[in-house]
Amino acid sequence: MLLLIDAGNTRVKWAVTDTAPLGQWSHSGSVAHAQLAQLADAWRQMQVRRVIVSNVAGAAIRSQLEDSLLQALPTALVEWFASAGERAGIRNNYRQPQQLGCDRFASAIGAHAMFPQQALLVATCGTATTVDAISADGVFTGGMILPGLKLMAESLARNTAQLPIVTAEGDHLPVFADNTEEAIVAGCIAAQAGAIERAYAAFKQTLGNEEVRCLIAGGAGALLARHLAIPCQHVDNLVLPGLQMVARHTTPPALC
Repeated sequence: MLLLIDAGNTRVKWAVTDTAPLGQWSHSGSVAHAQLAQLADAWRQMQVRRVIVSNVAGAAIRSQLEDSLLQALPTALVEWFASAGERAGIRNNYRQPQQLGCDRFASAIGAHAMFPQQALLVATCGTATTVDAISADGVFTGGMILPGLKLMAESLARNTAQLPIVTAEGDHLPVFADNTEEAIVAGCIAAQAGAIERAYAAFKQTLGNEEVRCLIAGGAGALLARHLAIPCQHVDNLVLPGLQMVARHTTPPALC
């Protein structure tokens, strides 16, 4: 069996699969960084022979994951996924392909595999918000990075005198709020939605008004999807299906 791990800036998401269709798991889970010690117990009874990890959370999280994998799956073959010029159906158009975050590259692979032959705008709204363009023929064109919704609201409150710290949540917020907390949240949501909508319009223009499908993922994805003035589809996670595609395109001996 195959264990896929998406170690993000806030949480670690994982899934186990064998030959199931793309994005279908026999087991899956998610833990905060503070609960990483739980993972060894979750994985220990699984017959996993291969592991692929996307880690953007830094060296300390990698070390903890290595310890958990060694405890639970000492004989499994482990690959630490990294961005490259081309892999699993995606050509990376970054000037320095290895500089692209491995989670963004995996998401592009997953999105293209799930929606082949379609131009895609992938917005992942987590600790940071990334908005990436993938052409219908599988070229990662490029993207943008901005502070995530919660980080944006907290930064404004923390660095402005006498403003309260608020959680960036809201549904039917007015454009012109009549209190400070809602004004912060409404402004941050407008900034996030505006960035995605601007990227969508620019990508469509670049493609000569070809149809573009917008996918939105991440912890704040469902919330932001309700505020977008463009058609979009909420997806739970694209990194894990991307890693699943990587596994299908790479035989285990090549990982040694």
